Amino acid sequence: MLKRRILIISALIGLILLLSGCAQVNDPITAESTGFWNKYFVYPLSWLITYVAELFGTNYGLAIIVVTLLIRFALLPLMIKQTKSSKAMQAIQPELKSIREKYSSKDQATQQKLQQETMQLFQKHGVNPLAGCFPLIIQMPILIGFYHAIMRTSAIADHQFLWFDLGNPDPYYILPIVAGVTTFIQQKITMMGMDNNPQMAMMLWLMPIMIVVFAINFPAALSLYWVVGNIFMIVQTYLIKGPDIRAAQSGKAGGAKK
Repeated sequence: MLKRRILIISALIGLILLLSGCAQVNDPITAESTGFWNKYFVYPLSWLITYVAELFGTNYGLAIIVVTLLIRFALLPLMIKQTKSSKAMQAIQPELKSIREKYSSKDQATQQKLQQETMQLFQKHGVNPLAGCFPLIIQMPILIGFYHAIMRTSAIADHQFLWFDLGNPDPYYILPIVAGVTTFIQQKITMMGMDNNPQMAMMLWLMPIMIVVFAINFPAALSLYWVVGNIFMIVQTYLIKGPDIRAAQSGKAGGAKK
């Protein structure tokens, strides 16, 4: 089930990246930009960044921070729903494993019984195995649209924030390192309380490495967006999954004492 969900999510992300990548990614975004993606996703977010920047004296760095937080707060109900769905799936894993062991044979009749009992288990506990993917379907176009807005809003590249130019990579690599570290922490606390498996362990290290590589080569404005978003996600995940995280930590502590 986990492998299937990873494949679905990976395919979804790849499709969205492919579609968004065709939307004149290297062209500045303006009110005259054409196309559904530009008109309804990228330009409204670009306008919002510019509007907030003007409120703060054309401070585009502060505008990126504020808009990132606004978007994350707007997506918070979806994230809560996704977390609850993941917890529900995790809770029935022992029963699901038992059913799979019971119907381990590969013949068609046995596999049909496996599917029937699996669906009955889902219905019994009110679990939809794909429910955790639906919030992601809604989130991804918004987050990728915000990424495009940052990259394609010409005014951002002409401004500085703190020690870096928003239009150029961080010369001291501080933002890329912080982006990678916060990505690792965010994924680590998300996985607490879950069963360890090779796929999750691989993603725990692969994503931070990818983020660092991208952040070193991309404009610092995008790195700033990643850092702020990651910090928000760390706090959000800890607040939502606090009991599970503390239970996992106490379980490890108890095992160490033994």
